[in-house]
Amino acid sequence: MCASRRGQGFALPPDPGGAGTLDELVERLRLLKVWAGGPSFDTITDRINTAWRTAGRPASELARRTTVVDCFRNGRRRLNTDLVVAVVAALHPDAGYVTLWRQALRVVAGETEAAAQVRVQDRLPPDLAGFTGRSAELDRLRHALRHAGLDGGAVVISGMAGVGKTKLAVHTAHGLAREQLFDRVLFVNLRGFHPDATQPPADPAAVLEGFLRLLGMPGQQIPHDLPGRADAYRGLLAGTRTLVLLDNAADAGQVRPLLAATRGCPVLVTSRHSLTALHVAAHLELDVFTSGEALRFLTGAAPGVPAGADPDAAARIAGRCGHLPLALGLVAGHIRETAGWTLTDHADRLDERHDSHHLDTGVQLALDVSYRQLPAGQRRLLRMAALHPGQDLDAYAAAALTGTDLLTARTHLDRLYRDHLVQQASSSRYSLHDLVRAHAAGRAGDEDPPPARRAALTRLFDYYLAAAAGAMDTIHPGETDRRPHIPAPGTPVPALGGVGAARAWLDIERPTLVAVASHTAAHGWPTHAIQLSSTLFRYLAGGYHSDALSIHAHAHQAAHHTGNQTARAHALVNLGVTHSRLGQHERATDHLRQALHLFRQIGDPVDLARAHGNLGIVAEAMGRYRRAAGHYEQALALFRQARDLAGMARALTNSGIVERRLGRCHPAAEHHEQALALFRQIGDQAGVALALSDLGEVEVRLGRYEQAADHLHQALALFRQIGDQASEANVLDGLGTLYVHLGQPGQATQYHLSALAIVRETGERPHEAWVLNGLGEAARSGRRPGDALAHHAAALTVATDIGDLDQQARAHTGLAHAHHVLGDLAPAQAHYQRALALYTDLGTPEADHLKTLLTVFDDQPPNRGAGDRETSGATLNAT
Repeated sequence: MCASRRGQGFALPPDPGGAGTLDELVERLRLLKVWAGGPSFDTITDRINTAWRTAGRPASELARRTTVVDCFRNGRRRLNTDLVVAVVAALHPDAGYVTLWRQALRVVAGETEAAAQVRVQDRLPPDLAGFTGRSAELDRLRHALRHAGLDGGAVVISGMAGVGKTKLAVHTAHGLAREQLFDRVLFVNLRGFHPDATQPPADPAAVLEGFLRLLGMPGQQIPHDLPGRADAYRGLLAGTRTLVLLDNAADAGQVRPLLAATRGCPVLVTSRHSLTALHVAAHLELDVFTSGEALRFLTGAAPGVPAGADPDAAARIAGRCGHLPLALGLVAGHIRETAGWTLTDHADRLDERHDSHHLDTGVQLALDVSYRQLPAGQRRLLRMAALHPGQDLDAYAAAALTGTDLLTARTHLDRLYRDHLVQQASSSRYSLHDLVRAHAAGRAGDEDPPPARRAALTRLFDYYLAAAAGAMDTIHPGETDRRPHIPAPGTPVPALGGVGAARAWLDIERPTLVAVASHTAAHGWPTHAIQLSSTLFRYLAGGYHSDALSIHAHAHQAAHHTGNQTARAHALVNLGVTHSRLGQHERATDHLRQALHLFRQIGDPVDLARAHGNLGIVAEAMGRYRRAAGHYEQALALFRQARDLAGMARALTNSGIVERRLGRCHPAAEHHEQALALFRQIGDQAGVALALSDLGEVEVRLGRYEQAADHLHQALALFRQIGDQASEANVLDGLGTLYVHLGQPGQATQYHLSALAIVRETGERPHEAWVLNGLGEAARSGRRPGDALAHHAAALTVATDIGDLDQQARAHTGLAHAHHVLGDLAPAQAHYQRALALYTDLGTPEADHLKTLLTVFDDQPPNRGAGDRETSGATLNAT
């Protein structure tokens, strides 16, 4: 059969090298399956597992049919490289062909991930001081944008590199802001023509994700597909006055999903291409300066410099620069810094440079002249900055790249900025124009030997790792011993003495840290990638799940390639925890079981305990409370064996939670009190907050409302001080439940709504089900059964989607109560029965209560309707 199919147009297997996207690679995988005769997925899975068993892979790491099928599905954001390679080998076990696929996966996965890394802003970049010329263009743009704002049309500025498109767009936008023609702005550099192949054009889906978050859409509500995101984006813009500035676009395909098409929301686009495929309100083709504009620019940028012997020297300078604004700015910076020279001297110098070099364009000539006239330290910083894997940098990163002190780095950056060789991304951060980066990177390749470039990047990565470790030590000092010990780097690190400053640094640098993790994992710094994952784990677990998956996956990749099994196991735990936070419990369990297997081989009790503890958390989230309790008991015993007080405290906390779920509140309170004492003993404020929160929730169950309120408010203050939003939401939810018990449903609703806003922002789907159910219970307490129905129905949808049986049962109970109040006894009875079945399976005491409650229906017809609602409500309130 295989030979027959291959003879029908499939003589050769598909070439993976031509794939540019994951979808294209998946399509080639499908063609390979056809070429191989169309074996079933069960057959492919069996072949893979046979090969893996032969290679000694343990049973816990074998492939499942569902994961194999998933490799052939379009719309993937990432692929499991090892599994896809195994699929290819199962279909065509030729070593050379399998190598082609491995390389294609590496290229496509790297480009896809890089394209998804983009920094969006809700503010404009700084305006250029002393903006000169472009009067006619400014008038045209202002008129066009006012007109485009009527229907959300787009205005495109196109022109060659260095012509000043971005500066004109930003200057125009600042002018419109002063006229209050829009209330907010969305800005992004689309990286359409970045000279570094590792910085491809930004993925419009990633841009839309960033824009939607800035517009207030909770992370878990953001659609996964590009059309869905575009629709949501336009929906949120409706009724606002928002200017969208899309800088440095690659092509019409990148821009089209980002167009507002919404009244009151004009879009301003800059690109080297004309983007004629777009339907736009106006198009401005920007040319170089006119002679007059060029002369006025030079006069304004370098005032007071005498002309010298040649009265036309300024015109000669402008001509050598091709009247190109970028080149003129670079030369003007050199003119300002060269004391005693006349304009004639500068013109003669440019003539000499042109005559002795093959430099055909003004910008190349200007870059070369500007670069050569810089002091050695500034030249070196420019070269090293071009190697930075992120989109921007600050003075600390500059100091690390060059091995200088902070003052020197700041001085060099300031000089480079004044000479137009770097741009200000914000008040203290700098970026490089594409042309400048390309020129500087070329210079680095010519002037800096590979060991020197590697040393500079090593210092940079040392700095980021050390600064991240310092920030984490400030925010979570009680976990310092659980993170890698990072030595102080040889370059300056910011003083992050306060929790606020530490979290602010992490928030600002998070996109850079993701880029560093990617670069270090793929280019020979595996230890940095591994340590970044372990260092940032607790911070990323606070709601930055997309970045967490990326960083932990890079650590796993680095550990796998270096054969570091301990690091690989830690990365698997971190991935498992992240998937658990996203409600992806089966995937989380797979990762954690692999980690457990590795830790058993390694034999470290603390690491083994951590794996057990997290498996317990996932089992608990899936409603498997007794299994969770077993994992927690093993974790506690292992932590005690290792005399790890922090681990013991967390194991006690987890045990207390599952005891509460099983209705054993007094033992639960004892566990939390023991954990609180341990956390206080080791000085772990985050742990103290956690124990106070959990203790408060148990005390609500026990009716100790005054103590509960005190403990919950203490926990809330601590979590806010630490900046842990996910935990803050949990406490707010607990306070909402407390105030329902206190008979204050209005106050309860406010707490729950505050919690809901946070969990939707952070994408904590398991917590969302809890909060929605809390809102439903507050609505029922406030005699708003219609609202209760809506909230519990939403909770049921989320809980069902993530497989949370406990919250499904709670939602069914709430729906039953609401229907009962409304007199709809048939659906009420059905929901009660479903809740009873779930609570019975969970083994929790709510089942006994529901059995009693269902007896209400014995003497009432199940189809009783709305005409009897008042009596039904009275019956419910009596129970």
